[in-house]
Amino acid sequence: MPLMIYLDESGDLGWNFNAPFRHGGSSRYLTIASLCLPNEKKHLPKRVIRKLYQKFGWPVAEEKKWSDMNGTERTEFAREARALCVTNQDINLHAITVNKQNVQQHIRADGNKLYNYMIRLSLLGVMRKHDEVHVVPDPRSIKVESGNSLPDYLQTLLWMHLQCKTVLRMQPIESHKSRNVQFADMLAGAVQTRYEDGNATYHGFLLPIQKCLYF
Repeated sequence: MPLMIYLDESGDLGWNFNAPFRHGGSSRYLTIASLCLPNEKKHLPKRVIRKLYQKFGWPVAEEKKWSDMNGTERTEFAREARALCVTNQDINLHAITVNKQNVQQHIRADGNKLYNYMIRLSLLGVMRKHDEVHVVPDPRSIKVESGNSLPDYLQTLLWMHLQCKTVLRMQPIESHKSRNVQFADMLAGAVQTRYEDGNATYHGFLLPIQKCLYF
């Protein structure tokens, strides 16, 4: 059975640091988070999200994003996500965060390459352990089509650099159509909040495998 990886991000790829974030300025950090699990367990994170919708009375026809959640709702997600991983040792959470203010000017010219590099550092070691990996990003945030496309980039590294036989398949789906991508959005938000807002409350519950880049 393939390994499923659901991806989403928090923060933006703007570079305006002359004004405060949310008041005309760009985010100071960018986080990419992933939910990794066996295909046969992909229904379990969906169950967590459905439970949140039911508990807090969120309209099921509307996507609930981390940015729209209050503190109680965020804490409940973090607790439920932690419980899911404790109960299922083969469900793992990963996140990688970059301090954008330290990204060099020439790198800022192509944010897609920055995304690709962050995903490589975060997930390539996970991917190499499996014969088949299905990556499911939100195409509105994780850009998979460009002159340096993410699937081609990762597949080349897996086969040529790491010399493993992993077959990578990319299946973009917008988060409002996937509860598991929505789970990744909330995970990214929990980690991003630690850095962008200095609030480690939710990240403390989750404790994903965390990498920080400072260019």
